[in-house]
Amino acid sequence: MTGRWIRGTGATAAAAALAVTAAACSAPGGDSGSDGAKTSAVVGIAYEPDSLSPLLGYGKDGNSKIFDGLLTHDGDMKLKPALATELPKISDDGRTYTYKLRKDVEFSDGEPLTADDVVFTYETILDKKTNNPSKTELDAVESVEAKDEQTVVFHLDYPYAPFAERTVLPIAPKHIAGKQNVNTGAFTTKPVGTGPYKLVKWSKGEKLTFKANPHYWGGAPKVKDFTMAIIKDDDVRATRLRSGDLDGAILPPNLARTFTEDSDKQTLAAKSFDYRVVTLPTGNKVAGDTDVRRALDIAVDRKAMVDSILYGAGKAAYGPVPTDSEWFTKGTERRHDLEKAEQILDDAGWKKGSDGIRRKNGIKASFPLWYLSGDKLRQDHALAYASDAKKAGIQIKVQAGTWEVIQPRMKSDAVLAGGGAPADPDFDQYTLLKSDLAGDGFNNMAHYDNPAVDKDLDKARRTDDRAARKSAYDSIQRALVKNPGYTFLTHIDHAYVVDKKYGELSTQVEPHDHGFATGPWWNVEDWQPGK
Repeated sequence: MTGRWIRGTGATAAAAALAVTAAACSAPGGDSGSDGAKTSAVVGIAYEPDSLSPLLGYGKDGNSKIFDGLLTHDGDMKLKPALATELPKISDDGRTYTYKLRKDVEFSDGEPLTADDVVFTYETILDKKTNNPSKTELDAVESVEAKDEQTVVFHLDYPYAPFAERTVLPIAPKHIAGKQNVNTGAFTTKPVGTGPYKLVKWSKGEKLTFKANPHYWGGAPKVKDFTMAIIKDDDVRATRLRSGDLDGAILPPNLARTFTEDSDKQTLAAKSFDYRVVTLPTGNKVAGDTDVRRALDIAVDRKAMVDSILYGAGKAAYGPVPTDSEWFTKGTERRHDLEKAEQILDDAGWKKGSDGIRRKNGIKASFPLWYLSGDKLRQDHALAYASDAKKAGIQIKVQAGTWEVIQPRMKSDAVLAGGGAPADPDFDQYTLLKSDLAGDGFNNMAHYDNPAVDKDLDKARRTDDRAARKSAYDSIQRALVKNPGYTFLTHIDHAYVVDKKYGELSTQVEPHDHGFATGPWWNVEDWQPGK
């Protein structure tokens, strides 16, 4: 996963969601500038973060509207300078990264950005007392040094190939966050950053309201007021978009398709590394059985899921790496083969009873599978998975719940989960599979434990030799065929619908955490609203 799997507080009923409509948004695009162009935008998203503090993991993959990192991504996901004046200078041994800071940057409270803020941000994240579930991605950092007010030097313990990608992480102001409890202070909900927008108000479960930062170093945004309405129910989000209550929204593929004939709307698809996966907890006597895992891995009909659930907007998943990625290991694709799945179970002693469900040594081949309430894509994947498993003689009991209900059960119950990060395979596979991260929040949810995989994860992380890294990740992907710990189902293309008055928009290749910092509003500060 990307440090932490996306989560929410659970679903709200459609009626409740509609009841807060008036409170959640101002009139979409209702404000106009002197030239008649719209100066506001309201978009519908499915989830909200737990915190808005980058010290706790918010915005770690970039694209925060409140903050900036030293670097950022362009539309093609290539690194480019942000708070830094240029890409870093890297020493020959790959263990020293030097960044020069811009001199014209202020936090939204008027205080200047300095190298001390950068040092403070990284040192705080790495502090053992800081509850940042993604800090393992900075394990290579030995120290951070402020050479002068505009120069920051990172010293690494080992050459970590994707380190520059980690410097898209937002920079927090030391003069504010440094005076608070990092885990519970006001900064977690009332952030101050250098980004194009300032947070005006966060009404938990309803909306986040932003106002353009007129002193933004990148130029004042033309969309002056930006609101994210939090609408967990997919159908309600589509209804509000159709009624004109929203200017844009993220939608599942089947609902996005209903807007293709709307002449006032543009439908956009974003390629992503976002996958849907079933965790098979090692501690469960059925789901943790290697033969059951292998059988489920080929009993599942991934193509049918792509066709019937995603309407073709995605691809089959055989691991965290998409099949069209340069890091994917050819030959690890698993063909749907129910007959072979049944043979694996028969040979392992899992025999069908009169009810069609298998048993072995008095243990019934049955386990629960949880999905997040209100998430129709997860629900559909869970039901399809259970249906395929039943054909092989494995009973899966599908249940819905909030993360507060699901999280305490993750060690023993299966979960329809998600993850995915496009920048580097380390960001996904390390936190997904490393045995010593099991039980660490949403890391290694299946409690997967494979010493050979642990060794390859460390080997791939601790070198910048591309061939050596590819070899290690190939070994990991082959190990997941022999003992899958997870059943990967699909990689999903994200779908968005936005009013055409904001001009021709674009998307990036997206991570799992989508809709909030990604989507067509990844560069809302650059939108050129029409009249």
